[in-house]
Amino acid sequence: MSPSERQTLLDAPGVAGALERIVQQVVEFAGGTERLVLVGIQRRGADLAQRLAHMIAARWGTAVPLGVMDITLYRDDLQTVGPRPIVGETRLPVDLDHRCVMIVDDVLYTGRTIRAAMDQLADFGRPARIGLCVLVDRGGRELPIQADIVGTKVDAHADDMVDVLVNELDGRDAVELVKGGKT
Repeated sequence: MSPSERQTLLDAPGVAGALERIVQQVVEFAGGTERLVLVGIQRRGADLAQRLAHMIAARWGTAVPLGVMDITLYRDDLQTVGPRPIVGETRLPVDLDHRCVMIVDDVLYTGRTIRAAMDQLADFGRPARIGLCVLVDRGGRELPIQADIVGTKVDAHADDMVDVLVNELDGRDAVELVKGGKT
């Protein structure tokens, strides 16, 4: 893939700024930190949720419960993944009943990942409220699911790919649009 096909939408300071805006909105959405639980979708959503939890602790002096979920077994296309899908960790640190659960993911596209995440959350309890926070909303919904909190919106074609790079996994923070990157 040539560098000309890859466009940087957010660099590291851009990602940091988006997370600063997001963290304020997350706490406002939850009505404070008392009942808030952050749950990141594996892989990059979990890293972003952890960052948000650190930011909340630093700004509000409160450690919010932080969970991670792998939605692989809840996918509606599981049969296309293969006979032995690799399933990551799901760990929810507290009882979700009567809590405000904020699902955190890197990119919102069709809505199917979020539908699977909500199905999985239902197996762990009945939150008072569920919100969705994403770093990037790229449009292209197949299901009627919208994010409550969005870092940035991108107009991407169906054959484009939006790459979110996080320092924890990729050695740098960025959001990049790869033209024709879907195969």
